[in-house]
Amino acid sequence: MRKKIAAANWKMNLNVEQATNLLDEILSANITLNEHQFAVFAIPFPYLQMANSKLAGQNNLYVAAQNCSDKASGAYTGEVSAAMLQSLQIKYVVIGHSERRELFNESNAQLAEKTNLALANGLIPIFCCGEPLSVREENNQNEFVAKQLKESLFHLSLDQIKQIIIAYEPIWAIGTGKTASAEQAQEIHAFIRTEIANKFGQEIANNMSILYGGSVKASNAVEIFSQTDVDGGLVGGASLQPAEFISIIKSLP
Repeated sequence: MRKKIAAANWKMNLNVEQATNLLDEILSANITLNEHQFAVFAIPFPYLQMANSKLAGQNNLYVAAQNCSDKASGAYTGEVSAAMLQSLQIKYVVIGHSERRELFNESNAQLAEKTNLALANGLIPIFCCGEPLSVREENNQNEFVAKQLKESLFHLSLDQIKQIIIAYEPIWAIGTGKTASAEQAQEIHAFIRTEIANKFGQEIANNMSILYGGSVKASNAVEIFSQTDVDGGLVGGASLQPAEFISIIKSLP
């Protein structure tokens, strides 16, 4: 059975006290996760050690970094390398979030390098893809997403691609309150799975977790997560509200 994942993306929010309290409140809910269910917390760099310590020994609860450099090391002031994350025993890293692509002009080629370095350092990439509103309105979302996948992931070996989690983000639905319908989410998730199957084989595609990211909240999580090819969510704003995110985790099938 594919892994079902509720991934929190805190973005650039919370001070250390707020971050600690948020994790404590979620942990106090004593959520029971089945073997195939996971919750991942993508949090700001300064809080990684705190969160990793708090989640140590917890069943299927893990910490993710929100980004890593496309360089292994060197004179890149302000950057954080995959090797640094590995040395902190971080398990996951988000790569290619739409905000990194749009605000920081990260290219598909850069994201391929980030993916390579993450995998080389034993990190599991949560690779983000998705289209802006203009592309969706022209009904070109499939071609747009296929290009992202091909230019950033299709160079990987079979063993490497098995490590990848994909998060599809309709950029027009992030932080806008708009959400792709469950049918829209299923349609493009199925397309992504088909693209992976065509390149790497049906077995790998069948076992790959593909998450939906775009205004997921407690009120719509069950419907979205119930779609055949949707394996959970990458959750932004709702992940900063303990009761909301607890409910979302509990919505995992």
